Formats: sequence, C-alpha cells, structure tokens
Amino acid sequence: MNSCKMAMRNYFKLLYCIWLVQLTPSSCLEPLTTIGLAAGIGTAGFAYFKSGVLCKFTECCDSRSVPANIATLEKSLAETVFGQHMVQQHVVAALVAHLSANSPSRKPLVMSFHGTPGTGKSFVADQIAKALYAEGLQSKYVHKYMGRADFSHPGRINEYKERINREVRESIKDCARSLFIFDEVDKMPPGVFDTLTSLIDYAGHAKDADYTKAIFIFLSNTAGVRISDHLAELMKRGKRREDTRLSDFEEMLKSSAYNMEGGLKMTNMIDAHVIDHYIPFLALEKAHIVQCVEVEFLRWGVFPSQQQTDVVINSAVSYEPVHSLFAISGCKTIEKKVAMVVNEHRNS
Repeated sequence: MNSCKMAMRNYFKLLYCIWLVQLTPSSCLEPLTTIGLAAGIGTAGFAYFKSGVLCKFTECCDSRSVPANIATLEKSLAETVFGQHMVQQHVVAALVAHLSANSPSRKPLVMSFHGTPGTGKSFVADQIAKALYAEGLQSKYVHKYMGRADFSHPGRINEYKERINREVRESIKDCARSLFIFDEVDKMPPGVFDTLTSLIDYAGHAKDADYTKAIFIFLSNTAGVRISDHLAELMKRGKRREDTRLSDFEEMLKSSAYNMEGGLKMTNMIDAHVIDHYIPFLALEKAHIVQCVEVEFLRWGVFPSQQQTDVVINSAVSYEPVHSLFAISGCKTIEKKVAMVVNEHRNS
C-alpha cells in the first residue's frame, strides 16, 4: 500500500512539474533536485521525462537546441559577409564535414581566423553560433573569451591555462557539441593554450567525455598586414581577388601565428598540427564597404540614397597608405555611422 501511495505521489509531482515547466521552465529545475523526482520515477522514467518534456522547454544538448542549421549559415554569410570568398567556401565545408552524422572524426574541429580589424572574423564566428544553436550566442553551450578581458596579464599565465583546461573539460562533459570562441588571440600571452593541446588533439572518446564533436575557433589580427600585402602582390601579378585560394595564404598564416606575438606564439598546438584550418580574412576594398553600408541601412528599414551612402563612406573609411586599396578599419565603424545618418534624416 505504501509503495502504491509513493508511486501516486511521484506521479502527481511529475504532472505538477510538467505544468510548471510550461509556465516558467527554469523554476522547475531546482524542484527536480529537491523533491528527488529522478529517484522517484526511476532512471529510465526521468530520462523519458527529460527528453520528452523538459527538453522541449529548456535548452538541452539535443537536436532541438543544437540544430546545426548550415543552410541558415550559408544564407547569412551570403547576405552579410562581403569580399570573403574563401570564408564562405572553406568554413561552411569544414562545418558540414565535422557535423555530419556519419563523420568518422577523431578530434574536434579547430579553425584559426586571421585578418585586419573589420574584415568579419568575429562577425562570422557569431554567425556560426547563431546557426548551430537555437539560443545563439546566449546558448550555455557557446563559450566566448576575449583576450584583453579574460587573459591579459602575462604574470597569471598558469592561472589562465588551468582555467581553460578546467572550463573546456566541464563544458564538453555537459555537451559534446560545445563551441569555444577565443577572440583577440593576439592580445593573449604566449603559452596560454598549451594545456589545451591534449584536449583538441586526437583524444577521441576520453575517459571523462567525448571531445571529438566540439568546435574551437581562434580569432586574431596576427598576419593581417601580411595578408593585405600578399593579396596586393597577387593582384598586381594579374590574379583576380576571387581567384585566390587558401593555399596562397595558409602556410604564411601558420608561420606568422607561430612566430608573432600573441597567444599562439610558439604554441604546441601548432607544433602538434591540431589546428585544422587557417582561414584568411582578406582586407576589404571600397566596393565591399559599399555593400556593408547598404546592408546596414536595410537593417534600419531604409533604402539609402547615393548621398547617404557617400556620407557614411566619406566619414567612416580611410585607406592604408601602402597600396591605397584596402580600407583600414573594414566595415567595423559602419554601424554607428549609419545609425547617425538615419536619425539625422528622421529628425530633419
């Protein structure tokens, strides 16, 4: 009789929790612990409850919360990223191969983005997060670090290495499909990633977690000027910008990352060849800046006149003196300039 009463009590607790989840999802998580629901309905029952009910209302490491919508990413990159044909070709292809259900991958996907400010490195990384996760950058499975904010003091290098190692391990235990974005790598002290190498190498299914499904993206201004110089030289030789290939830049990027100041300098990640793709973000020309300006106006619901476009470009864009071809800040300062022009127009 007691067992029957216990079963009925747990059943009503389950019904109550289902009702509560529909109203306020997060408020049901703590009661799950405190009332011992998992123990009451059994492991199998709780697993069914979690996948069939709870995960419909809260973020879980499943296909609903991690849809990996590559079609969305492709569309977004095509509509909002300009002058970066190699990014669209290789980043999407790398993600498709890594995320394939039949992928025999034995290591995480590791990409290193390089280029001058304003060429789209951080923007593309954010677009990847938005496409892969239903919650986008707010997903608890997306972990973004900023060099100057998180790892700025060389004297704390050991603390930083321990932190990265611990947080990566804990995050992947929580969800194998975790995404790690390390921005401003060139502002980090050398050696900060040394303890990460063993986790992103061919670790496979380690004892504590499956590391093969994670994605790591490193963003750096390192070699940005060298990319611009090399691109200008190739164009002077008659090669069209759109005809340049990854092979034109990859070895140069690898060498620059290893030898120039920053978090990747002399790192054993490069020595161990665990970075899968070095992606160059090419310096932008005026035609690409015009495209950025037009898209930004459209975000405001405004179809810009030639005069409005010219006002933004003339106030926001300056060109590097060596080649007089590439915009120094790319599209980085466009957003606020467009906002100013739009508001001035509406107030006039």
